[in-house]
Amino acid sequence: MKSLILATATRIITSLILVFSVFMLLRGHNVPGGGFIGGLIAATAFGLYALAHGVQAARKALRVHPAALTMVGLGVALASTFFALPHGELPLTGQWLFVGGGEGDKGLPLSSVLVFDIGVYLVVVGAVLSILFAMEDEED
Repeated sequence: MKSLILATATRIITSLILVFSVFMLLRGHNVPGGGFIGGLIAATAFGLYALAHGVQAARKALRVHPAALTMVGLGVALASTFFALPHGELPLTGQWLFVGGGEGDKGLPLSSVLVFDIGVYLVVVGAVLSILFAMEDEED
């Protein structure tokens, strides 16, 4: 089913959904959300794009093979587990780095939890899109 309305609206909606997925990723270490839900939302955006424009167009829009996203995400998540070791703490213990800042201000806080969430985000996007694209290719 090819719908002109869906194809036109998807171009705008996909970018909004992707921005929302990044928002969910970034708010996850302080309140509910994070890499898993952000990854599901991003995969939904590409799934909608595949529905409107076809799987090949969605693969082209993604620009990276979904399996590669999964592997990179696993590497990022694994690397984040070792940030605590140089400080004499157990793996997966949250570590904070404060960038910038002056007198009385610590600066921008960056955490190892965020790095782990980014890895989870990439794993979820890659895994879900691998399954989704494979299912769509079988139907064609």
